[in-house]
Amino acid sequence: MAISFEKAFGLHANSLQLRAQNAEVIASNIANADTPGYKAKGMDFEKMLAQAATKQQSGMSRTHEKHFDVRTELNNGVDFRMPNQADTGDGNTVDVQVERNLYLENSMKYQASLQFINGKIKGLKKAITGGK
Repeated sequence: MAISFEKAFGLHANSLQLRAQNAEVIASNIANADTPGYKAKGMDFEKMLAQAATKQQSGMSRTHEKHFDVRTELNNGVDFRMPNQADTGDGNTVDVQVERNLYLENSMKYQASLQFINGKIKGLKKAITGGK
């Protein structure tokens, strides 16, 4: 009997990928905090995870190289974030403190998903080896 990793790990594998993408967006905001005219971007994580769940359930795949792959054609979920502070005069909307907090929160959630997947792998390994 084959093991389906998608069934074993659920959305946590997708969650890791989305958390990594979110970390890149936040890091880009922090890196551009002093760039005049830069607009902070954010990712709607819940929306993206819901899209990933829909794709996982639909099981759609590309059957020909010239077909569109709907899994990559969907919106990447990155959009401009509404600024929390008034314009400082240079048009930059990045609030470094907010971005650092978002980065920390994202990192903790990434670690939680990673620990869940590690636990699942240990459980599968134990099932395969018979607990040895």
